[in-house]
Amino acid sequence: MCGIIGVIGQRPVVPLLIDGLRRLEYRGYDSAGIATLVDGRIERRRAEGKLMNLAAAVERSPIDGIIGIGHTRWATHGIPNEVNAHPHATRRVAVVHNGIIENFIELRRELIAEGCTFETETDTEVLVHLLTVSLDRGATPQEAVAEMMERVEGAFALGILFADDAELLIGARRGSPLAVGYGDGEMYLGSDALALAPLTQRISYMEEGDWAELTRSGAVIRDASGAVVEREVKLTALSGAAIGKGDHRHFMQKEIHEQPVVIADTLHSYLNPVDRTFTMPALSFDFAEFDRVTIVACGTSFYAGLTARYWFEGVAGLPVDIDVASEYRYRTIPPRPGELALFISQSGETADTLAAMRHAKSKGTKTLAIVNVAESTMAREADGVLRTLAGPEIGVASTKAFTTQLVTLACLAIVSGRARGVLSDEQAASLANALTELPSRAVEVLNHEDKVAAIAADIQDVRDVLYIGRGASYPIALEGALKLKEISYIHAEGYAAGELKHGPIALIDEHVPVIVIAPSDGLFEKTASNLQEVAARGGRVILLTDTRGVDALGDYAASHVALPEVDPFVAPILYAIPVQQLAYHVAVLKGTDVDQPRNLAKSVTVE
Repeated sequence: MCGIIGVIGQRPVVPLLIDGLRRLEYRGYDSAGIATLVDGRIERRRAEGKLMNLAAAVERSPIDGIIGIGHTRWATHGIPNEVNAHPHATRRVAVVHNGIIENFIELRRELIAEGCTFETETDTEVLVHLLTVSLDRGATPQEAVAEMMERVEGAFALGILFADDAELLIGARRGSPLAVGYGDGEMYLGSDALALAPLTQRISYMEEGDWAELTRSGAVIRDASGAVVEREVKLTALSGAAIGKGDHRHFMQKEIHEQPVVIADTLHSYLNPVDRTFTMPALSFDFAEFDRVTIVACGTSFYAGLTARYWFEGVAGLPVDIDVASEYRYRTIPPRPGELALFISQSGETADTLAAMRHAKSKGTKTLAIVNVAESTMAREADGVLRTLAGPEIGVASTKAFTTQLVTLACLAIVSGRARGVLSDEQAASLANALTELPSRAVEVLNHEDKVAAIAADIQDVRDVLYIGRGASYPIALEGALKLKEISYIHAEGYAAGELKHGPIALIDEHVPVIVIAPSDGLFEKTASNLQEVAARGGRVILLTDTRGVDALGDYAASHVALPEVDPFVAPILYAIPVQQLAYHVAVLKGTDVDQPRNLAKSVTVE
């Protein structure tokens, strides 16, 4: 949820910390801060709000140092202000923290009884006091960290700076990701490899319960028992240029326009374009052994899974259950032999989804993760993993990660259909042809941006918007409503079109736009009936369809976008793009912060 950066080296660290936080700001932007050591003294600069405020504070009051830590925050405990901003510090120690300390109230009471004075409302402050009390009793920094790790409960990643030791930086993790970067005479900590990309490509991912002692010459990593362990150092392909906006106004707009390329990249990693066959070498099991799939995810990833349910059941004959991750592990689910549990997460670190996956594994269920980050915790812990090749996604509202998840799931559904003997070679090849056309069809959709922007201008001042769709278009309606809510702050709801007359139709009048997602598929006539119900009640219909759909229903719509005609199997992937564009342009017109909408963060690493 929050972002951590740490550097110990031989050059001024403040510019490195600020740049690292800029690359982590997608994880949280309620406040930010840095701490360095200057002549054995901890110096801090913190600011409420976005990183530009911290940069201005540092410019007004510069600090030096060749060792330091930084943090960008998404608030959990304590309101977002400068007092609650990290790093938190005493005279002896400074700490940055991502996660939640679950027993902080108990620890806080204990520390107050010992004479500690608390200045903030955060759970993190108990950590600096626990460490300080241990240090004052004569413990070494390493001993103090070991004692603290035994006392605290919850999920966290930490970066710790000690006033009495300018040659030591400590990182620790339990439940939240943390990476160690290896440089030449420098060492680094980061919440992810993206933060460290300009500094090094040599990355080691700490495992559950690990804590690391960093000096300028290297790192000693200990596991939860305190034993020294080796963690593989890998080369990451991320580059320092990975987060540029290019010629686009916002990251979200850039990432929307990257979709033809990343769809093609993801598709070609699974599909041989010559013989139209699919291979997924990362899978270590055969779909023929399963008779049920349970899909678990959060937010946009959940809607990708909901779309995939139609594919798995339709082309593979495989029954699907689907659940939001935050509910899945709290249900009492009877053992189901022959079940595959499929978990979807852009980051591979989403706390609820990761916990759900671990819950499934503890029950002996086979697990498969679909992630965008190859080195993520979910990728490392799942029985099988499939990559989406979206590249870094910086905008908080997911766009290209969603469509590449859909591409991966579509390919997986075809692979499972072939493995189960439900799909013939000819049928699989036909679906492969439909997928192969997607990148060029996506380019055609993007060429309608002016039309979508004009529609956005017509609805920017409304209070409520409804989205409807049938079949595999229903999850796209849900996703369209979510996107509009996330970045424009307009209330929006998605419904299965057939449910309209079971309540939501009471909301419809000339002030409530209804966005109808209606490709020319087997359910088109049913959706057309619902559209006509809306029009008959004075509703303002915005129609997303193809040329045949426009011919049939265009007269009922206040406006429409004519999309390319494609196989119904791939239509949800294509129709995701205009609902993203619509949300984007409405948000721009309303003047909201498109890339960093209020109260949200990119990677939700707490429950």
